[in-house]
Amino acid sequence: MSAPTVPSGPSGSSGGPADAGGRSSDGVPAGAAGSGAESGALGGRLAVGTVREPESSGALAAPPCGAGRAFLAVLGRDVHVTGKELVAFLAQTLIQPFFFLFIFAKVLGSAGFVSSGYGAIMLPGLIALNAFFGALQAVAFPLVLDFAWTREIEDRLLAPVPIPLVAVEKMLYGALRGLLAALLMVPVGLLVLSGVSWPLAGLAPALLCTALGAVLGGTMGLAIGTLVPARRINVLFAVIFAPLIFTGSVQFPWYALGKERWFQVVCAVNPLTYVSEGVRASLVPSVPHLPLGLCLLVTAVAIAVSAWVGIRGFLRRALD
Repeated sequence: MSAPTVPSGPSGSSGGPADAGGRSSDGVPAGAAGSGAESGALGGRLAVGTVREPESSGALAAPPCGAGRAFLAVLGRDVHVTGKELVAFLAQTLIQPFFFLFIFAKVLGSAGFVSSGYGAIMLPGLIALNAFFGALQAVAFPLVLDFAWTREIEDRLLAPVPIPLVAVEKMLYGALRGLLAALLMVPVGLLVLSGVSWPLAGLAPALLCTALGAVLGGTMGLAIGTLVPARRINVLFAVIFAPLIFTGSVQFPWYALGKERWFQVVCAVNPLTYVSEGVRASLVPSVPHLPLGLCLLVTAVAIAVSAWVGIRGFLRRALD
């Protein structure tokens, strides 16, 4: 008799002949071989041929915020805060110059201790003083406090703005405050003094000198705010501010110091002198003054130097 034929596995199976236990010759269950091949093929089709789209949440994605928009947002916030503190800002920027002008020009002029035209000479210097110190104080004092105690500067550093632009924003904000303080000094001076007249041709150069003085104050405020330690803030006014005020040719023309040559040299070192002389040369050209071109050049050089020092100091303090 011929040997009985052994039945083969299911037609879909890829394995060899099955034994009595239902296993193929390669050890794989007879029924599982075909199902495994089918599931593998199905998984391959899902992995290759099917790409699931992400489900839409229905909310629009926020547009990316560039450095320029973030810069303007931070600057706008500072300007908004100044608007909310307008009374304090006016008191800080107008009370001291008002009393300077009232005492030195009005009171002493009425008493005969100074000439009647002294107020017209002093008012341009006070405009320059307001522009310079309004910007310097708006940057220096808050910066010293931010780096030392309040740490509010960390919020600015977390904004999507390069760190040098944060320093530039501080300087620009201070310059805007200084320019506003200087412009507010004009009606105050015209109200206190009588008979003040300025040539129309000198208004534009005077505004330019005032704006540059405000920028200079902002850059010097950044430099002072990053260089002066917090424990020395109590002597900051006595050591820095008072000498700057009284050697900046605010109360007198620079050429009037011919008999005090040493003091004239000291005043020539102070960059505020060139802001005061520039405004005075534009508004009161009949008074002896430094050339306007020289005043603009020295002010621009002082801005560049103090901005370089201030930004380097800001980066050093911010990265500590």
